[in-house]
Amino acid sequence: MFSIDKWKNGEKWTNWAGNVVAYPGEMYAPTSVEEVVDIVSRAQTVGKTIRVTGAAHSFSAVAMPEHIALSLHNMRGLIAVNEEQQEATLWAGTYLYEIGPLLAQYGFGLINMGDIQEQSLAGAVSTGTHGTGITLGSLSSAVTKWGFVDGTGTYQEHVRGADDLSEALHVSLGMLGVLVKLTIKVIPLYSLHYIGSKDTLTNGLAHFATDIRQHRHVEWFYFPGSETIQVKRMNAIAPVYQGEWSKRIELLKLQVVENGAFFVMSELCKWKPSMSGAMSKLAAASVVEGEKIGISYEIFPSPRSVKFQESEYAIPLTQFEACMEEIHATLQKDLFHVHFPLECRTTAGEAGYLSPTQGQESAFIAFHMYKGMEEGPYFQWIYTLMKKYHGRPHWGKQHQLTAEDVDTLYPNLQKFHAIRQVYDPQQLFFTGYLRKLFLQN
Repeated sequence: MFSIDKWKNGEKWTNWAGNVVAYPGEMYAPTSVEEVVDIVSRAQTVGKTIRVTGAAHSFSAVAMPEHIALSLHNMRGLIAVNEEQQEATLWAGTYLYEIGPLLAQYGFGLINMGDIQEQSLAGAVSTGTHGTGITLGSLSSAVTKWGFVDGTGTYQEHVRGADDLSEALHVSLGMLGVLVKLTIKVIPLYSLHYIGSKDTLTNGLAHFATDIRQHRHVEWFYFPGSETIQVKRMNAIAPVYQGEWSKRIELLKLQVVENGAFFVMSELCKWKPSMSGAMSKLAAASVVEGEKIGISYEIFPSPRSVKFQESEYAIPLTQFEACMEEIHATLQKDLFHVHFPLECRTTAGEAGYLSPTQGQESAFIAFHMYKGMEEGPYFQWIYTLMKKYHGRPHWGKQHQLTAEDVDTLYPNLQKFHAIRQVYDPQQLFFTGYLRKLFLQN
């Protein structure tokens, strides 16, 4: 979790995975919109760039600060709930793990969540963080109003509509300003009935198209080179609270098996990479099957204490089966020393100008490499493979896109740039990393 204790000018800033490091000259943790306005106005005067660093959970350098690092850690919490409209307004610095309990007090819950809950709301919305479910969008799709301080130091509020600014704000990578308040659509509090099982890749692919429409949530874990997949299915039911003892037992199992044992396997693979294939098959054989029921915010997330690097791409849903067959054929050859399972999820399409789905039902495939192991050749192969399947990256994950790639993959990019120029004319939020991605030479 993010720690404000290390928030000091000139100190090292690093992301969760440790692969992005910076030494910003100024670091601020404002407590009000007025303070954010003042910080942005002063940056405008001296021509320094600003990055809101969130919980530092991005694997890419999207949150890396150059001159000024800004944390919204002190701007957290629930501002208001509109029960009639089923909307909740929160400070944008609120961490995802805080939102569920806050909403539950009013009988509401998030529409969907991913399996990591450490991110800030602002960071998750800005990068298009998502869960799984073919009828469900990313967290960005739940936003009905944005409150942000733009590059002129002006506080703006915008209600979602069929307009260009809404499509630009949908996933903005923080390039339009500092998100300080967000109003999101919520739904009545619900529980999830979770069933985890093993299957073969062949059988899973044969039933995939039907399976994802029969269940609210379907998630796969494919073990490199193995014929085994772990399938997680979840469906909404009326609220049922998980007993404290049951929660403790479940957490213990996750920490011992999915984190403790997997950490040992990972360390062995780092010591002797040639063991990766065998460890992948061992992990597949050790998949824990079972079911559980609990309030949605208790079931969605999983603890992740084994650190890794990650690259994730969205491809058209219609390409998923062919893509997985090619992935399986390649990884069976043991060309890469990888034992981390691939995570496969689905989402509805979204029309945001920088949305990875670009309005079409999509499958997200996430690739991981244990921290400390060489990910270069593996991620290079992924980049090449994803180009073949018209993959667009999750902006918070590692990728190798060039400005030319981005221009090709995002047909409304120029519309986004036109809006960015209006709301950030001095390019305060346009860091070197973003320039390489969005400006062609």
